Amino acid sequence: MLTLNLVQKIIIWAVPVIFAITLHEVAHGWIALRLGDPTAKMLGRLTVNPIRHIDPIGTVIVPLVMLLLPGGFIFGWAKPVPIGVRNFKNPRRDMAIVAAAGPLANLAMAIFWALVIRLGFALDPSLPSLGRPLALAGVAGVFINTLLMIFNLIPLPPLDGGRVAAGLMPRRWANTYEQIEPFGFWIVIGLLFIGAFRFMWLPIAAAMGFLSLFAGIEPNQLMLLLMSLLR
Repeated sequence: MLTLNLVQKIIIWAVPVIFAITLHEVAHGWIALRLGDPTAKMLGRLTVNPIRHIDPIGTVIVPLVMLLLPGGFIFGWAKPVPIGVRNFKNPRRDMAIVAAAGPLANLAMAIFWALVIRLGFALDPSLPSLGRPLALAGVAGVFINTLLMIFNLIPLPPLDGGRVAAGLMPRRWANTYEQIEPFGFWIVIGLLFIGAFRFMWLPIAAAMGFLSLFAGIEPNQLMLLLMSLLR
C-alpha cells in the first residue's frame, strides 16, 4: 500500500474536494436558471471559479481538520447558492428538480474522475511522476463525489434528498415534513457525531465498484488506493 505524507495528501485532495463541493452548488443555480430563477446568475454564482463559492469553514477548515483526524474522513460544504422559489412556475416540482441537480452533478464528476484514474494508469509506465499523482487525484475525486452524492440524497431537510422527497409528497404531508428544516443541520451534525452515517459505506462501496468500470481497474484495487489516501 502507498505511503503518503500530509503535504502530499493535501495536494492530492485539494482540487477534487474544492470542485466537488463548488460545482454541486453551481448545478443547483444553473438548473434554477433554466427553470426561470435568475437569482444565482445575478449574484455571480454561476461560475466554475471556486472562490465565488468557498465557505472558509466548510470548504477549507473542516475538510483540512478531518484529513488530520485518524481515519482521514473527508467532508465539507460550500456557500449555498441562493434560490428564488417564487420565480418558479411550479415551485414544489421545480425545487425538487433543482435539489436533484446537485447529486447528479456529483455523479457526473465521479465518472470524470474515474476516467482520470484510467488516464493516470495509462501514463504511469512512461511518465510515473505524472501518472501516479493523477491516478490518486482521480481516486480522491471519485470518493468525495460519491460521498457527497449519497450523503445529499438522505431524505432529511435541508439536504437535497429532503427537498426531493418534499416535492414528491402530497402538499399537506410536505408542509409538515418541511418543518424539520430549521433543525436539520443540527440533526445532521448530531448524527455525524454519533457515527450514525456509517451505513453509507455500503452504498459508497457499491457505487465505487460501479465507477471502477470507468477507471479500468478492479474494485478492490480502487479501494486499496482510497485507503492509502485516508489512512
